[in-house]
Amino acid sequence: MLRRALSLALLALGVLPAPPAAAQDQGAVHGGPVRALAAAPGALASAGFDQSVIFWNLADGRARAVVRWHAGAVNALAALPGGGIASGGEDGRIAIWPADPRGGTPLRVLEGHDAPVAGLAFGEGVLASAAWDGTVRLWQDGAAPRVLEGHRGNVNAVVFRADGVAVSAGFDGTLRAWRADGTADVLAEFGLPRNALAALADGGLAVGGVDGAVHVVAAGGAVREVFSGARPIVALAANASGTLLAAAGLGGSVAVIGLPEGRLLHTLDGPGTPVWSAVFDADGRTLWTGGADRRVRRWDALAGRALGPIGEAGEAAPREGLDAHGARVFRACSACHALTAEGGNMAGPHLHGLFGRRMGAVAGYSYSERLARGDITWTRESVADLFTRGPDVVTPGTKMPVQRVDNAEDLAALLRFLEQATR
Repeated sequence: MLRRALSLALLALGVLPAPPAAAQDQGAVHGGPVRALAAAPGALASAGFDQSVIFWNLADGRARAVVRWHAGAVNALAALPGGGIASGGEDGRIAIWPADPRGGTPLRVLEGHDAPVAGLAFGEGVLASAAWDGTVRLWQDGAAPRVLEGHRGNVNAVVFRADGVAVSAGFDGTLRAWRADGTADVLAEFGLPRNALAALADGGLAVGGVDGAVHVVAAGGAVREVFSGARPIVALAANASGTLLAAAGLGGSVAVIGLPEGRLLHTLDGPGTPVWSAVFDADGRTLWTGGADRRVRRWDALAGRALGPIGEAGEAAPREGLDAHGARVFRACSACHALTAEGGNMAGPHLHGLFGRRMGAVAGYSYSERLARGDITWTRESVADLFTRGPDVVTPGTKMPVQRVDNAEDLAALLRFLEQATR
């Protein structure tokens, strides 16, 4: 979490919300946990707590575009026909992106939810969204969205069943299938919150919850448990043939379950941090996962082995005379901040001349109301204070999550690097 903390704290030097932006980034990693993934043949998109959506070029494993538009974490993605992507965020908005998003502006914006969007699904010309306002909404071109109400509390996931019916799962522990008249059949009640859903090829559903259990609900209604873990399940993914189910959770591993028998085939162990998202590639065996380590990882789910993260183009050596340790720490923030004025403003303002500059002073950057006040001058001491006490204390009113950095060696190295690289 250290690098995420550094990235977010650097944003506090003069950012949030970010202006619409898109950039090519040949070695991109997210600045925070990877919350959502969407895959299409030859294409992959990831989104996270750093407010960005990264569109990956799978031919070389590098990012071809990074877009920052949502005012908050991006919690959900859905692949659309033609290579487009829908993204849903903490800001309650849904953005529709083209296959080539480098213009940085969505094709359309769907508004109506008044709480974070937690899940998206596309099927038969309809986009479904689930949100923490307790509703599911069905969006279709040229029509007002249908608002489906019935859950008690947050709706955490939505999918389209094989027969085209929208199904949702929520904090109330229920699994609901929505009829054409807007009412719902309760398919199952689990008593504890359900976090994740996956539609299966045979018409069934897989559902995972805070109790660490994964259940399969058959098309006929029968419910059976196929996995039980010690930590909450937060993401599920099924391959197109319905033979493999991946269950990812806060424990840091991913269970690969063979269907229809419901047998645990493999446990995929990564860096040991929570895994927040998972999706299968079109080949039916390649699994992509994203988590708190900020990276998108690739697995051969059938063989149960790691194929390595993408975005690993190799770290460029720091310029001569710059602190190498600090350069490594700063790398997590380089997708948001240029070190030179020539690099321009990105998701955050450039950092050239940082020390001695007043907060909110970079020309041409759209600052948040709090940061635009300019009542802090950035010095070694004030930047260290920002990282130590956290942006919620130093700059109250910002939209950033509470983050602090307490590793003295990393902080000292970062400060040395910034002093050298921003002159």
